[in-house]
Amino acid sequence: MNVIGYVRVSTSGQAKDGYSLAYQQDEIRSYCQEQGWNLQDIFTDEGISGAKVDEDALEVDRIGFQSMLAALATRDYDAVVVLNTSRLWRSDIVKVLVHREFKKYGVDVKSIEQPTYSIYKKDPSDFLINGLMELLDAYQRLEISMKLSRGRSKKAQQGGYAGGRAAFGYKANKGQKSIAVNERQALAVKRLFDIREQYPSWTLTELAAQLNVEGFTTQQGKPFGKVQVKRILDRREFYRGLYHYGGIEVEGLHQAII
Repeated sequence: MNVIGYVRVSTSGQAKDGYSLAYQQDEIRSYCQEQGWNLQDIFTDEGISGAKVDEDALEVDRIGFQSMLAALATRDYDAVVVLNTSRLWRSDIVKVLVHREFKKYGVDVKSIEQPTYSIYKKDPSDFLINGLMELLDAYQRLEISMKLSRGRSKKAQQGGYAGGRAAFGYKANKGQKSIAVNERQALAVKRLFDIREQYPSWTLTELAAQLNVEGFTTQQGKPFGKVQVKRILDRREFYRGLYHYGGIEVEGLHQAII
C-alpha cells in the first residue's frame, strides 16, 4: 500500500507526555516498515490546538492538514497513518469533515494505537472501542482546560496575554506572560490589510498570491496560502489593540499593529 503519515502536537505538555513530533514520526515509520507499506511522506502540524473550522469553506483550518489534502489530490494513496485518531480530530464536526475529505480521495485512516479503526467499517465492537477512546480523550482535555481557564481568564480581564501561541505579527516574551511586536511579521500584517482595503473584492487566494509576489513569508518562512491569510484577517480587532479571550473583550496591553 502507498500511504502518507500525519503528525500533530498542540502543546508542550503533549510533547512531554510522549506525543512529540519526533516520537510520532518514528512510530509511523516503524509501523509502516513492519506492515510492508510504502510511506511516501509525513505531514506535520505543530502548535495547533485541536482544529479550527473555516465555517464558510467547511474545511479544517490546519496548514499541514491542508497540504496533506493537496498531496492526496495529486496521486493515489491507500491510507493516512497516524499514532491515534486524536491527531486528526478532537470534535465531531472535525471528524465529519476529515471523513468527508478522505472518502473523496478514497483513502482510509490507519491508527497505530487503534489498529482496527476504519472510516468505512461499521462493526459494532470497533465502534464501541474507538468511541470510548475518543470519549476518554475528550474528558482529559476538558479536565485540563478547566484547570487552566481560571488563571487565563483573570489575566485576560486585565488585557494581558493569557498564554498559548502568539498571533502572527507578535512574539511571546520568554519567561513572561506578555507579547511584543515581531517587526518582520508586522510588516506582512500591515501590508495585507492595506491590500484588502485597496482591493476589497479580491479572494483569499489572490491576497495570498500578492503577499508572496512582494516577498512576504509565513512564520515558517513559507509562501502564504488562503488559510494563513484568513487567520490574520479574522484577527483585525486584535491587531488594532483589542484583546479577546472567551467572552472577554478589553483594551489589550499589547501594541497595536494597524
